[in-house]
Amino acid sequence: MKQYIVAVLVRNQSGVLNRVTSMFRRRQFNIDMLTVCETESPDYSRITVRFHGDPRTKQQLIDQLYKLPIVCSIQELKPDSAVCRELLLLKVANEPNTRSDILAAVEAYEGKSVDYTRDSIVIQLTGDTGRINAFINLMRDYNILEICRTGVVALERGSGTIRQEANS
Repeated sequence: MKQYIVAVLVRNQSGVLNRVTSMFRRRQFNIDMLTVCETESPDYSRITVRFHGDPRTKQQLIDQLYKLPIVCSIQELKPDSAVCRELLLLKVANEPNTRSDILAAVEAYEGKSVDYTRDSIVIQLTGDTGRINAFINLMRDYNILEICRTGVVALERGSGTIRQEANS
C-alpha cells in the first residue's frame, strides 16, 4: 500500500471534520496522521491527512470528497514537491548517568530542551516523519516518560497554493 498526504481546504464550519473523516471511514482508509487548522482566512480550515491505500481507491476518495459542499479544494502533496514537517514533544527521565547522552542526541538532531527539572527533560524536535521516528527510536534506549507528536503539516513548494484551485 502506498502512503499519501492530502490537504483538503474546507469551509470553516461546525461538523466539517466529522464529514471529511467519515468519508475516509466509509472507504476503509486508516488515517495515520491528521491535522486541522484555520487558514490565513477565518472562513476556511485546512485538513491535512496522511493515509495508506491503493491509487484507484485514493482517487475515488478524492472524487467523493469533492462532492461535499464544504470542500473547496483538494491537493495531493508529494514529498519531493512539498515541505512536510511534524512537531515532537518527548519527555524523558532526567537521570545523571544518561543526561549527557540525551542532551548530545538533542543537539545532534538540532532539537531543543524546552523544560528541565530534576526528574525529567522535555525535548522539542521538528522535522519530517523519518527524522522524528529516528529520534524516537534513539531515545528508546533511555527512559521515555511521554511522547506527543503532531500530525504532518505540509505545503506545496513554490508559489502555488491550495486556494488557487479552490471552488469557492
